[in-house]
Amino acid sequence: MFRNKVFFIALAIAQATFFSISDSGSAKPLTLNVYPANNVYPANSPIAQPVCPSEINLTETGRPYYEGGYTIDGMAKLDWLTGKFKIVASDEFSVTWAANLQRKYQNCQATAGIAMADKEPFQGHSYLRMRFARGKAYLILDMTGMYDANRFTPVIVKKEVKDGNPVWTWAGTD
Repeated sequence: MFRNKVFFIALAIAQATFFSISDSGSAKPLTLNVYPANNVYPANSPIAQPVCPSEINLTETGRPYYEGGYTIDGMAKLDWLTGKFKIVASDEFSVTWAANLQRKYQNCQATAGIAMADKEPFQGHSYLRMRFARGKAYLILDMTGMYDANRFTPVIVKKEVKDGNPVWTWAGTD
């Protein structure tokens, strides 16, 4: 009898966990437009013009609403562009991940910022940015200058690398 009760309690917990995860919202795409550096090589240079991607796609997912705030999880799968990322700088307001660019993009000198969020034009502060320089790609999550509904700076809750890819969580108040 006791084993049956434990089984049903465990089943209820598993179902509650599954449904709360599935209701947490779908991944929202973020598109960063890439802007090559001006005059990296003169037009008549014997060195070939660098090859840069035109855009970078990342995803962020909002967690279920909780009273008083919100939480956003994000990730960047960029193995088509780079090797494995590692965190190279971090403080309470920002984190920078870096990775070596794939051979095709080794000479890319460019920057990138959010242009589209959930397939809509993005008008806000680009809190996710990238730099491409000296054979490396840098992904920067930066809360500097951002504020939530209560005029507090959002906080970075998680900053790590999973399977060679940047993963983050940030949160604010509403």
